[in-house]
Amino acid sequence: MKKVLLALTAVAAMTGSASAADLGARPYVKAPMPAPVANWTGFYVFGGGGGGLSNADQHVQTTVGAVPLTIDQRQGGSGWFGTVGAGYDWQFSGTWVAGVFADGQFGSIRATIQDPIVGITGNQKLETSWAAGVRLGWLVAPNVLSYVNGGYSGAHFGQTNFTTLGGTPAGIHLNSYNRNGWFVGGGVENSLNIFGVSSPGWFMKTEYRSAFYNAKTSNELFDGTNVLVGRDIRANSWNQTISTSLVYRFNWTGPVVAKY
Repeated sequence: MKKVLLALTAVAAMTGSASAADLGARPYVKAPMPAPVANWTGFYVFGGGGGGLSNADQHVQTTVGAVPLTIDQRQGGSGWFGTVGAGYDWQFSGTWVAGVFADGQFGSIRATIQDPIVGITGNQKLETSWAAGVRLGWLVAPNVLSYVNGGYSGAHFGQTNFTTLGGTPAGIHLNSYNRNGWFVGGGVENSLNIFGVSSPGWFMKTEYRSAFYNAKTSNELFDGTNVLVGRDIRANSWNQTISTSLVYRFNWTGPVVAKY
C-alpha cells in the first residue's frame, strides 16, 4: 500500500507541472480609456435667430410745454430677428460657469404707435440692437449648461410713417432714433454630441431675453418739409425675444489619451 501511495503522489506532481507549463504567461490587458472631460473655459462664437414681441407705453403731448393730451396706452407688436455674437467663459468650482459676451441683432420687430387725437397709426420698427453682458450658469450635466444673464443694450428704431384709419398715408411721420437700456434673460446650452454623432466643439443654445429701452419724445413731422405738427409722442419700448443659436467653442476638451 505504501508503494501505491508513493506512485500516485509522483504522478500527480508530474501532471501539475505539465499543466502549469501549458498555461504560459498571463495575457496583457490594456487599461480602459478615460471618459471625455468637459471644460467650458474658453472663447466661443455663435449665430442664430428667433422671434420677438414688442410693447410700447405711449401718450401724445404738446410740442410746446409737453402738456399731455392722452393717457398712457400700451401698444404691441411682433416680428423676427437674426443674431451673431462671441464670448468667453470660465468654469470654476466644478459645476459653475461664469462668462462675458456681446452680440448684435438685426431684423424687424414692430410695435404700433398711434395718435388718437387725429386718428392716425404707424409702426415703430426695431431694426437693429446690440447687447453686452455677463452670464452665470450651472452644469446640469458635464455638457449641459443652464444659465441666467444680464447687461446693457442699445437699439435703433426706424422711421414711423403714419396712415389714416382707412390705410391711406397721413403725410406725418416720426424720425428714426437710437435708445439705450438694459436686459435680463436666461437659457440652456448643450453639446451636439447626440445620437452617436461626434461633433466636438459644436453646441446649441436656446435663450429668452427681455430688454427695456428708455422713453423717447419724438416730434410729429409733416412729410417732405419736416415742419413740426405741434404734437409729440412719448414712448418707451419693451422687447421679449426667444432665439436658438449654433455655438462653436474653440478649445472644447476632447477625450484624454492615456500614455503607457
